[in-house]
Amino acid sequence: MLKLYKPKIEELYFRQQLLEDEETMSYNHAYGGTIEFKQDKWQSWYARWLDDVDHFYRYLYDPKFARFVGEVALRRDNDRFITNIIIMAKYRHHGYGAEGLNLLCQKAKEMGIEELYDDIAVDNGAALKLFFQQGFKVIAKDHQMVLMQKKL
Repeated sequence: MLKLYKPKIEELYFRQQLLEDEETMSYNHAYGGTIEFKQDKWQSWYARWLDDVDHFYRYLYDPKFARFVGEVALRRDNDRFITNIIIMAKYRHHGYGAEGLNLLCQKAKEMGIEELYDDIAVDNGAALKLFFQQGFKVIAKDHQMVLMQKKL
Protein backbone atom coordinates (compact mmCIF):
# COMPACT_ATOMS: atom_id res chain seq x y z
CA MET A 1 0.00 0.00 0.00
CA LEU A 2 1.46 3.32 -1.12
CA LYS A 3 1.98 6.27 1.18
CA LEU A 4 2.01 9.97 0.35
CA TYR A 5 5.42 11.22 1.44
CA LYS A 6 6.46 14.86 1.82
CA PRO A 7 10.05 14.91 0.61
CA LYS A 8 12.82 16.82 2.32
CA ILE A 9 14.61 19.26 0.06
CA GLU A 10 17.66 16.98 -0.19
CA GLU A 11 15.36 14.19 -1.44
CA LEU A 12 14.46 16.12 -4.58
CA TYR A 13 17.09 14.01 -6.32
CA PHE A 14 14.23 11.58 -7.00
CA ARG A 15 12.18 14.26 -8.75
CA GLN A 16 15.26 15.10 -10.80
CA GLN A 17 15.55 11.43 -11.77
CA LEU A 18 11.86 11.31 -12.76
CA LEU A 19 11.96 14.42 -14.91
CA GLU A 20 15.27 13.64 -16.58
CA ASP A 21 14.46 9.99 -17.41
CA GLU A 22 13.63 9.69 -21.12
CA GLU A 23 11.38 6.65 -20.80
CA THR A 24 9.44 8.10 -17.84
CA MET A 25 8.92 11.42 -19.63
CA SER A 26 8.10 9.96 -23.06
CA TYR A 27 4.44 10.94 -22.52
CA ASN A 28 5.62 14.57 -22.61
CA HIS A 29 7.02 14.30 -26.15
CA ALA A 30 4.85 17.14 -27.49
CA TYR A 31 6.43 19.51 -24.95
CA GLY A 32 10.05 18.41 -25.27
CA GLY A 33 10.12 15.17 -23.29
CA THR A 34 12.50 15.37 -20.36
CA ILE A 35 12.70 18.41 -18.08
CA GLU A 36 15.92 19.66 -16.55
CA PHE A 37 15.64 19.96 -12.75
CA LYS A 38 19.10 20.91 -11.50
CA GLN A 39 19.87 21.30 -7.82
CA ASP A 40 20.12 25.10 -8.03
CA LYS A 41 16.35 25.17 -8.74
CA TRP A 42 15.35 22.98 -5.81
CA GLN A 43 15.05 25.67 -3.11
CA SER A 44 12.69 27.98 -5.02
CA TRP A 45 10.69 25.06 -6.40
CA TYR A 46 10.35 23.55 -2.91
CA ALA A 47 9.13 26.84 -1.42
CA ARG A 48 6.45 27.09 -4.09
CA TRP A 49 5.24 23.49 -4.21
CA LEU A 50 5.58 22.34 -0.60
CA ASP A 51 5.05 25.52 1.38
CA ASP A 52 2.27 27.21 -0.62
CA VAL A 53 -1.53 27.02 -0.31
CA ASP A 54 -2.09 26.81 -4.08
CA HIS A 55 0.05 23.70 -4.50
CA PHE A 56 0.22 20.20 -3.05
CA TYR A 57 3.10 17.83 -3.82
CA ARG A 58 4.07 14.40 -2.50
CA TYR A 59 6.16 11.43 -3.50
CA LEU A 60 4.51 8.04 -3.80
CA TYR A 61 6.38 5.78 -1.42
CA ASP A 62 6.13 1.99 -1.45
CA PRO A 63 6.99 0.84 2.09
CA LYS A 64 7.08 -2.83 1.07
CA PHE A 65 10.15 -2.16 -1.09
CA ALA A 66 11.30 1.01 0.75
CA ARG A 67 11.39 3.10 -2.44
CA PHE A 68 9.88 6.12 -4.11
CA VAL A 69 7.96 5.10 -7.23
CA GLY A 70 6.48 8.38 -8.46
CA GLU A 71 4.95 11.71 -7.57
CA VAL A 72 1.52 13.30 -7.34
CA ALA A 73 0.61 16.96 -7.22
CA LEU A 74 -2.20 19.49 -7.35
CA ARG A 75 -1.95 23.09 -8.44
CA ARG A 76 -4.52 25.83 -8.50
CA ASP A 77 -5.10 27.32 -11.95
CA ASN A 78 -7.58 30.15 -11.46
CA ASP A 79 -10.65 28.40 -10.01
CA ARG A 80 -9.55 24.85 -10.89
CA PHE A 81 -7.19 22.34 -9.31
CA ILE A 82 -5.10 20.49 -11.88
CA THR A 83 -3.67 17.07 -11.07
CA ASN A 84 -0.29 15.68 -11.92
CA ILE A 85 0.91 12.12 -11.53
CA ILE A 86 4.15 10.60 -12.76
CA ILE A 87 5.22 7.01 -12.13
CA MET A 88 8.85 6.12 -12.85
CA ALA A 89 8.82 4.02 -16.03
CA LYS A 90 10.48 1.01 -14.41
CA TYR A 91 7.67 0.87 -11.81
CA ARG A 92 4.73 1.15 -14.21
CA HIS A 93 2.16 -1.63 -14.66
CA HIS A 94 2.14 -2.53 -10.96
CA GLY A 95 -0.98 -0.56 -9.95
CA TYR A 96 0.96 2.41 -8.61
CA GLY A 97 -0.78 4.88 -10.93
CA ALA A 98 -4.29 3.90 -9.84
CA GLU A 99 -3.35 3.81 -6.18
CA GLY A 100 -1.49 7.11 -6.40
CA LEU A 101 -4.32 8.90 -8.21
CA ASN A 102 -6.80 7.53 -5.68
CA LEU A 103 -4.64 8.84 -2.80
CA LEU A 104 -4.42 12.23 -4.51
CA CYS A 105 -8.22 12.38 -4.92
CA GLN A 106 -8.69 11.47 -1.26
CA LYS A 107 -6.25 14.20 -0.18
CA ALA A 108 -7.96 16.77 -2.41
CA LYS A 109 -11.30 15.92 -0.82
CA GLU A 110 -9.77 16.32 2.66
CA MET A 111 -8.52 19.74 1.54
CA GLY A 112 -12.09 20.75 0.65
CA ILE A 113 -11.56 20.59 -3.10
CA GLU A 114 -14.76 19.61 -4.92
CA GLU A 115 -13.47 18.99 -8.46
CA LEU A 116 -10.19 17.93 -10.05
CA TYR A 117 -9.05 18.42 -13.63
CA ASP A 118 -6.28 17.26 -15.91
CA ASP A 119 -5.23 17.90 -19.49
CA ILE A 120 -4.05 14.67 -21.09
CA ALA A 121 -2.53 14.30 -24.54
CA VAL A 122 -4.92 12.48 -26.90
CA ASP A 123 -2.21 9.93 -27.70
CA ASN A 124 -1.55 9.07 -24.03
CA GLY A 125 -3.84 6.06 -23.89
CA ALA A 126 -2.44 4.74 -20.62
CA ALA A 127 -3.16 7.99 -18.77
CA LEU A 128 -6.62 8.31 -20.31
CA LYS A 129 -7.46 4.76 -19.24
CA LEU A 130 -6.16 5.42 -15.72
CA PHE A 131 -8.21 8.60 -15.31
CA PHE A 132 -11.36 6.94 -16.67
CA GLN A 133 -10.89 4.08 -14.21
CA GLN A 134 -10.64 6.59 -11.37
CA GLY A 135 -13.96 8.22 -12.30
CA PHE A 136 -12.79 11.17 -14.39
CA LYS A 137 -15.01 12.23 -17.31
CA VAL A 138 -14.12 14.02 -20.56
CA ILE A 139 -15.45 17.58 -20.57
CA ALA A 140 -13.55 18.92 -23.60
CA LYS A 141 -11.37 17.56 -26.37
CA ASP A 142 -9.44 18.84 -29.36
CA HIS A 143 -6.87 17.28 -31.70
CA GLN A 144 -4.11 17.52 -29.05
CA MET A 145 -5.61 17.38 -25.55
CA VAL A 146 -8.43 15.84 -23.54
CA LEU A 147 -9.68 17.84 -20.55
CA MET A 148 -10.89 15.52 -17.84
CA GLN A 149 -12.80 16.29 -14.66
CA LYS A 150 -13.77 14.41 -11.52
CA LYS A 151 -16.30 15.62 -8.97
CA LEU A 152 -15.17 14.55 -5.51
